[in-house]
Amino acid sequence: MSSLKGKRISLIGGAGFIGHNLAVRLMELGAEVSIMDNLQVNNLLAFIDFNGASENRRMYLNILNERLDLLRQSKVSLMVRDARDYNLMRRYLDDFQPDAIIHLAAVAHANKSNKDPFSTFDHSFRTLENALDCARHRVEHFIYFSSSMVYGHFPNGFVTEETPCEPLGIYAALKFGGEKLVIAYNQVFDLPYTIIRPSALYGPRCVSRRVAQIFIENAIQGREVTIHGDGSDKLDFTYIDDFVQGIVKTLGSPKSIKQTFNLTYGKSRTLADLLAIIQKHYPNVRVLYKAKDKVTPDRGTLSVDKARELIGYEPEWDLDRGIEKYIGWYKTFLQGRQC
Repeated sequence: MSSLKGKRISLIGGAGFIGHNLAVRLMELGAEVSIMDNLQVNNLLAFIDFNGASENRRMYLNILNERLDLLRQSKVSLMVRDARDYNLMRRYLDDFQPDAIIHLAAVAHANKSNKDPFSTFDHSFRTLENALDCARHRVEHFIYFSSSMVYGHFPNGFVTEETPCEPLGIYAALKFGGEKLVIAYNQVFDLPYTIIRPSALYGPRCVSRRVAQIFIENAIQGREVTIHGDGSDKLDFTYIDDFVQGIVKTLGSPKSIKQTFNLTYGKSRTLADLLAIIQKHYPNVRVLYKAKDKVTPDRGTLSVDKARELIGYEPEWDLDRGIEKYIGWYKTFLQGRQC
């Protein structure tokens, strides 16, 4: 997209699953990208720690090193700095002088957030407060990554951006609070913003234990797959390439300013559907059914009509095609590796 050529874009917390995929794509489009990340949350330092528990530690370290290799090859600037430190962030932004800031720093897992509220607030809300305050009067565009979890239970399994939000649990509440804080900075300081609500992202080089990742890894390793509920629960599974396309279009369109967008595939599928696709490759996978958590909302489809109309977003990866590609990536990645 020509409108991004030469744009200086800062990704706060950008060395994660979403961020590294996005950074590589933005560099391909001619943007100048800089990442500020402490590499602690679902990243290298968390898995280097020998005292940290991880059932797939060796594999994840290999995946994370592949991420870093991709960033190096793409010539993305990576500054290992902690976004919780306001002065460090201000100095970093003073040096880089971005045109746009994309805020990704967060604890990206609802279960972890509910178990460790302080850490979630520290890594998610404090980093956002710092980024917003450093961004005012500085950037043309501030993009905040929220979550489909802000809606709570989906009325009749379907939501638009106008659906009232009734978040359940600490993760969802912090994401919704973040939205309100972003809007407040626009009200007080005229900070141009876009709020993005993704759902059930999946794709190569993810280590944050998202649902598709867990299902596939357990199937590969001969472990049982746990489904909370009876398998009929629906999620709007979104392949990472579609999501990155949506962010690129958000950055390139003035119509995205002061808007909130659902950026998903736009059609939900059941957990049983996901399992069935995986079972084509791993037919002997065992399934364990457990009760749903009380703060896990009943979800479904997020309308993407608004993003389609205003910024030309067109998702291309349905679940069948996306999971096939994701499994293919795992097979290639694991070939010849001792993970």
